[in-house]
Amino acid sequence: MPGAGHFFAKSFAFALILTAAGCGRPTPSDTTDIAGVMPRLAFAMTRANDDVAVTATNYRRSAVLLYFGYTHCPDECPTTLANLASALKLLGPNAVRVRVLFITVDPARDTISVLKSYVNAFPPQIDGLRGSANAVATLARRYRAIYDVTPSSAARSYSVTHSDSVFMFDSSGRARFVTLQTNDTAALARRIAQLWS
Repeated sequence: MPGAGHFFAKSFAFALILTAAGCGRPTPSDTTDIAGVMPRLAFAMTRANDDVAVTATNYRRSAVLLYFGYTHCPDECPTTLANLASALKLLGPNAVRVRVLFITVDPARDTISVLKSYVNAFPPQIDGLRGSANAVATLARRYRAIYDVTPSSAARSYSVTHSDSVFMFDSSGRARFVTLQTNDTAALARRIAQLWS
């Protein structure tokens, strides 16, 4: 759960992104322009919403927001998803042109049924994706997202830490922006709208 380790993971992930982007190109609303720096959207996982195998090609023609988290997350994940849902609402009819992909970093506990139940509490544009531990690790490395899952033991309880990066892709799958801050939902909605330009 979030704490000192969570803050470290969040800060370190963003530092890596800025380094990869040559200190990044600052943009309004606390986003960084990563066009031409991060790779195109690519993955193969199972969508919990309907238990269907999907790849990035299933999301072509939609702007995509990619976020790594887990269903047992006490605050960061539900807050981020709620903020993204609010930004989608501000987009009005254009919200149907967006998909939020919530990738669980805790597939051992986030079964298809658990993940489906979780994302069903949010708007239908939010899809829960689940893959093997290796598939999740590969996708996280692709976008330099950091997370750590520590199983319970006699010495400590089960814990998960993860960065809070939200990666934004245009409808052709090109990486465009990344942000660690989703509280300003109006600014976030304006940024999402730029994914179609």
